[in-house]
Amino acid sequence: MHKNKRQNFGNSALVAITNFECILRMRISVIQKSKVATKFQEERGDVPGWVLVVLMTTGLVTAIWTIAAPRLTAILKNSLDSMNGIR
Repeated sequence: MHKNKRQNFGNSALVAITNFECILRMRISVIQKSKVATKFQEERGDVPGWVLVVLMTTGLVTAIWTIAAPRLTAILKNSLDSMNGIR
């Protein structure tokens, strides 16, 4: 009799786990079919585009800085020299 109760408990636990698994699989199926899941699956990152933007920006800043550096240095030097003359 005691063994029979243990066996019934084991069977009911197995049934509960099986039911839980079925419910879980149905919910996953619903989520996968939803519009949100489809949107996330279709959405792809644009990493190459961002890399291109960063590289182009870096190139432009470097080019402008190379051209403008001597003139900016001269402006700063003249400004500091004129400040020394005020004292």
